[in-house]
Amino acid sequence: MAGLLADDSEQIDLRTSRSICDAVGERLQQSLRPEARLPTHLEQLLNELKQRDSDSH
Repeated sequence: MAGLLADDSEQIDLRTSRSICDAVGERLQQSLRPEARLPTHLEQLLNELKQRDSDSH
């Protein structure tokens, strides 16, 4: 870790740092994205809620 704090290390500006953080965040969101298909029980519950909602209107 001491190498990261050395006086001869190159500094990056705030804009570059933010761009890197945003890119890493986007990649993590893509790779950790949940499956498109919901579990069957949860899908049934959501369908029931939709049905009740449409029946009440």
